[in-house]
Amino acid sequence: MKRFRLLVAGNAVSAYGSYLNMVALNVFVYHLTGSALTAGLYMAVRLLTSVASGVLAGALASRIPRKRLMVGADLTQATALVLLLLAPSGARVALLFGLAVIAGACSTVSGVALRSAVPEIVGAELRTRANSLLATGRSLAMVAGFGSASVIVAQLGYRWAFAFDALSFLVSASVLLSLPIRTEAAREKDVPAGAAKAEPGGGGRWATLMLLRSMPVVAVMVLVRAVDGLGSSSHNVALPIYSDALDHAHPAAFISQFWATWAIGNIAMQQILSRWTSRTGRSPGERVFALGACVMSAAFILVFSGLPTVLAVVAALVAGMADGLTEVAYVSRLQAVPDAQRARLFGLSASVENLGFGLGMILSGALLEEFSPLQVVGAFHGLAIPLCLGFLLLLVRGAVAGRAAPPAAPEPEAADDRVPASEGGRT
Repeated sequence: MKRFRLLVAGNAVSAYGSYLNMVALNVFVYHLTGSALTAGLYMAVRLLTSVASGVLAGALASRIPRKRLMVGADLTQATALVLLLLAPSGARVALLFGLAVIAGACSTVSGVALRSAVPEIVGAELRTRANSLLATGRSLAMVAGFGSASVIVAQLGYRWAFAFDALSFLVSASVLLSLPIRTEAAREKDVPAGAAKAEPGGGGRWATLMLLRSMPVVAVMVLVRAVDGLGSSSHNVALPIYSDALDHAHPAAFISQFWATWAIGNIAMQQILSRWTSRTGRSPGERVFALGACVMSAAFILVFSGLPTVLAVVAALVAGMADGLTEVAYVSRLQAVPDAQRARLFGLSASVENLGFGLGMILSGALLEEFSPLQVVGAFHGLAIPLCLGFLLLLVRGAVAGRAAPPAAPEPEAADDRVPASEGGRT
């Protein structure tokens, strides 16, 4: 795990650059053009690129070495930022929209490649612990990126913000290049090279959809993540409005408290999960995922329910812990899929999650013109609660039915010719 910890550090630096990039570039677009519409279009282009590139990212990570993809994504973003720094003022608007496409695509490609590579880097038995470390690094990077963006821009200016941004991606690429890690499953020596390459790519997105059809539990988990994306977008859009209503003189106060507490809860849950998996050797399963998603949605709704500040902060803490739990449970479950299909599954998942988040941003913004933050957040996060409870009920009933079913009686004759019950059945 020592090498993987270095990878986590490099990934956290890259994530810091992404969060710093998200804030500094969005503000820079508005500063440069003076148009809220242009700033909104910039965000839309970046998000739509993330949605569209998910399936492509899965295909690329099935065919191209994942380490090479991650390094290429970091270097591409660093190069684009350097070009923005060197460009004349008149060319910057066009370059910014090009950068939105690059940032959206590269972040998706890098995320899909890394998630699908984790079992090969650390081994399947350590994947939950590894996912907890990655989630901890990203949470710290989010707090640092969002927290430092305004300070860097205000004190040093946009050029320094973009320079730090580019440097973070270069650091991440350097760490990846220095690590002797394997990011793909070993191929059998007697399998022809052409067959090995064709296997993961064969069938494209239809192969992934057929895989989901054969794994209904995973398909429902992907659906839950899409609905979670809707809920996440609602509280992201509603937070500034709710915070301003709480304290008009200091509108950023509650937002800062919320995200800091959320991050503390998330990081605390990663530490708990890491110790639990180290002691038991087990991973949180589908039922933990469903229960965690239900608690997370309920906690986010409570944050906007007008509770006293102390109780609202406690609700944010619980939301962060549940969010961290569901993230690790979800990623670890998808990583249990064979390597040949894993990257495509993560690519489809990335597209679905980003699509849910993007639609939620649009719908939440429109609904908040007419309804309160509690009504909008309650409606969007409320969609996940019955879905998760129904999913949990099916999982429990399935487990009970499986335990209650009597073992199949052996055939009295021709026993040696029987096909074992495990072959051809569900996995």
